[in-house]
Amino acid sequence: MDTVLIIGAGAAGSVVAQKCAMDRDTFKHITLASRRIESCKKVAKMCKTPIEIAQVDADNVAEVVALINKVKPDLLINMALPYQDLPIMDACVETGTNYMDTANYEPREIAKFEYSWQWAYQDKFVEKGITAILGCGFDPGVSNIWCAYAQEHLFDEIEYIDIVDCNAGDHGKTFATNFNPEINIREVTQDGKYWKDGEWIEIPALSIRCDIDYPEVGPKASYLIYHEEEESLVKNIKGLKQIRFWMTFGEQYIKHLEVFKSIGLIGLEPIKHKGMDIVPMEFLKDLLPVPSSLAEGYTGKTSIGVIVRGKKDGKPLTKMLYNVSDHAETNKEVSAQAVSYTTGVPPVSGAAMFFKGIWSGKGVFNVEQFPSAPFLEDVAKRGLPTTIVDLAPGAQDELFSVKT
Repeated sequence: MDTVLIIGAGAAGSVVAQKCAMDRDTFKHITLASRRIESCKKVAKMCKTPIEIAQVDADNVAEVVALINKVKPDLLINMALPYQDLPIMDACVETGTNYMDTANYEPREIAKFEYSWQWAYQDKFVEKGITAILGCGFDPGVSNIWCAYAQEHLFDEIEYIDIVDCNAGDHGKTFATNFNPEINIREVTQDGKYWKDGEWIEIPALSIRCDIDYPEVGPKASYLIYHEEEESLVKNIKGLKQIRFWMTFGEQYIKHLEVFKSIGLIGLEPIKHKGMDIVPMEFLKDLLPVPSSLAEGYTGKTSIGVIVRGKKDGKPLTKMLYNVSDHAETNKEVSAQAVSYTTGVPPVSGAAMFFKGIWSGKGVFNVEQFPSAPFLEDVAKRGLPTTIVDLAPGAQDELFSVKT
């Protein structure tokens, strides 16, 4: 196995293509495809070794099938929009092609994401004898694999998991999102939820907040939101009592969101404007900076980790597994800010795991179902090392004291 087809040439897709092009021992044949061929041409010029490019409408199953039949990839890496997961998976089933993505499916017409739509492909992938690897980005992705590593190597029992995500960078814009604006805003403004004692508990959007102490960044206001990896980790981490996901947002970001929401700019239902139907969220997206344009001059760091509490040898144990990435350093390497970098590097490692047979199986899998240690070793070599520390008594007390 050595041939990969990447669909999606946005900020994170660009990172995937560039990092694959740095490892021609593993990725001998690389094709990057997107709706806009100009985006592919731009990325191809940034790659250190030549790659092929193609144009494709990822919503069109027939077009994706035709491209797959032309390229004959051993693995398709889906870096397109979450709306397009299912048509791309349909094309993979039709052609018998292995599949990987970094984010789960979302319907266009409602701000909701869950794995049920993709897990429903289990029998189809088994019957075709092919593999689907879901959520191989950072969170979901590396966050899942940290939890699996903790279960396999660090703990006898895991009771509580807090996934904590901080971007302490400054891009200098009044308001911008670090990945697709529509997906980012939908994710943040929908109601939150977390899992506790065997049930999902829903909360109003951004209604629970606390300060979390992030490595190399310090204390930052963090909000409890729902994130897709919680859904699969509940299934795959045994004995879990509670799992929560926290993300940092600055005051200015929150204020903008409140205004956008209050005047209807994040609406998903079409409205009439001068006799034409427009979707407010899509209009807002077109007004905001393109995420790939943020890298130049971006300062600061991302600090993302999982805090795991449980027992080892009958004694309480708390550990944090985390990564810190610097926006300026990632820009220097691949002309991308750190949010795109942390999303784009893991699928390259995941693809390497698959090509080497370390990750294998027929059907639909979340990444925590595969061996964790080889992946973490590989992704560290590609630029995302993991640090593991014991949390001393008193550390993260505010987080642990939040009543949920």
